[in-house]
Amino acid sequence: MTSIDFYFNAGDRLQVACRLAGKALAQGKQMLIYAPDADTAQRVDRMLWTWPATGFVPHCSMHDSIAGQTPVLIGDQPAAATRCDVLLNLAADPPPAFERFERLLEVVTLDDAERLAARDRYRFYRDRGYRIADHDLAGNSRGG
Repeated sequence: MTSIDFYFNAGDRLQVACRLAGKALAQGKQMLIYAPDADTAQRVDRMLWTWPATGFVPHCSMHDSIAGQTPVLIGDQPAAATRCDVLLNLAADPPPAFERFERLLEVVTLDDAERLAARDRYRFYRDRGYRIADHDLAGNSRGG
């Protein structure tokens, strides 16, 4: 069964997403960053080119010709990401086909609307019997 991690009180959602992508890379995991909104996908793509300042997280669109050799993918079709272990959700709703991944990561900022949507997702997963781990990022000065 998919394990689910909620990272809440994030100062910057995309920065936390980049940090989690770096962690997945360091652990030898393949990750899909689920970004169904094109603007969000472009923003996380740009951020991954510059974060971290002293490193690089290899990434590309899941539809790119080099996607098969790239550890971090950005895309809008989780069911098509057949070789990914970790799914990071940047959508307001539970992502489709999340149950086929080893792990699902959810990042929640302090924004009230985002927190309400995250609570709905949390209940959705919990009510279906998924084990959920909570990570409070409030004490982290880097915002995640």
